[in-house]
Amino acid sequence: MSSEGVGASLWQACVDQLAQELSEQQFNTWIKPLTAQVTDDLTRMTIFVANRFKLDWIRAQYAARIADMAERLSGQPVAVELALAPREIPVRQPVTVQAVPSSISEPEPLRPGDGPMGMSGMGGSAPDEPAGAFKNRLNPQLTFDSLVEGSANRMARAAAMHVAGTPGHLYNPLFIYGGVGLGKTHLMHAVGNKLLADKPDAKILYLHAEQFVSDVVKAYQRKTFDEFKERYHSLDLLLIDDVQFFANKDRTQEEFFNAFEALLAKKSHIVMTSDTYPKGLTDIHERLVSRFDSGLTVAIEPPELEMRVAILINKAVAESAEMPEEVAFFVAKNVRSNVRELEGALRKILAYSRFNQKEVSIQLAREALRDLLSIQNRQISVENIQKTVADYYKIKVADMYSKKRPASIARPRQIAMYLAKELTQKSLPEIGELFGGRDHTTVLHAVRKISGERQQLTELNQQLHVLEQTLKG
Repeated sequence: MSSEGVGASLWQACVDQLAQELSEQQFNTWIKPLTAQVTDDLTRMTIFVANRFKLDWIRAQYAARIADMAERLSGQPVAVELALAPREIPVRQPVTVQAVPSSISEPEPLRPGDGPMGMSGMGGSAPDEPAGAFKNRLNPQLTFDSLVEGSANRMARAAAMHVAGTPGHLYNPLFIYGGVGLGKTHLMHAVGNKLLADKPDAKILYLHAEQFVSDVVKAYQRKTFDEFKERYHSLDLLLIDDVQFFANKDRTQEEFFNAFEALLAKKSHIVMTSDTYPKGLTDIHERLVSRFDSGLTVAIEPPELEMRVAILINKAVAESAEMPEEVAFFVAKNVRSNVRELEGALRKILAYSRFNQKEVSIQLAREALRDLLSIQNRQISVENIQKTVADYYKIKVADMYSKKRPASIARPRQIAMYLAKELTQKSLPEIGELFGGRDHTTVLHAVRKISGERQQLTELNQQLHVLEQTLKG
């Protein structure tokens, strides 16, 4: 590999890592438009920024983080400098990052408070689309064929394939929920791409909920609601990500309700995602929640071990890299939360292998992921507790958030709450929020109940001991 290629790979590896750590909107707004030049010896990185406003913000928020990433990846200190981009450098050309499942070519508008001193829209607003233009915003790489199937996503995948094959009939709307990085967005793009392949004239739109909010605001400011309604009420398929962002936005919720009704009336299909099930959404109008729950609601769980191994091997093949099965198993056993973190771990390993000119092995993976493994050894998350307890008692992780009351579900849920209080620094209200928005008194009751019974029931005490040892590694 040439020096120039190594430098470009170092910058790309930093970008890929930021894509894992930042929200999609933060990444699209601040990182995606950047370009960089790296010296042949990898000791200096110059990042080019479009304007002074963005330069100051990136220096304050991201420069130190990028320098740290570059040092870890290259194995030596890297001086990071920021500079205003010369005109000949195409700063608007976005970098290609597979980890961010979005085909939007321009940054989305900033949310209030995202910029310095709470300013929004300065240097970060998406340019207006040309009159008459229609972009479906689908990522053609996110298809059913490129999605690894396992028990964690099998039902959601089957429902999505049915919708793609016969839209407008069963499962309308299709509501997919689950944690960050589990493949919800991939599934939505897969639905859109399948329908587009079958019906090239179909009018399809994928967007994040925040873009819909932005479009509502623009329609009000510019008094262009006729165009807004024409755009959203005429679709054959609407794919909308993270509808929990509609919380506390009354006018947006009203407009989405109107669009929802108009689309269902013309037998168009709606697919939505969220980080929680419909009735777990907060500050959303009840009539909208009722509509969300009127079709089919399916959960995507964190991937099981075999699925994680398959994902790693498939992604390595896509990167034209070799991933020995034993290394894939090692990574899969240590990175358990979601697909996005798996992809990030894989990229770290491959970059570390290239920069150090070593073959991929378990020892190399340990070195490349030492920070990640160290953090995981030090910290136990509530999400990890929920997954571990759910696996132990053979229930679904989604049952941890649900309102179901059978003893076979309620008991493991109480145990998970108890362990969350014992093994994390979370407060009772924070724990309650992570268990489907439950009140802190519910968590307190569970903690006291399990704590008391542990002193009296030998079998329960043994179960808790096994769970604690599993979580502590």
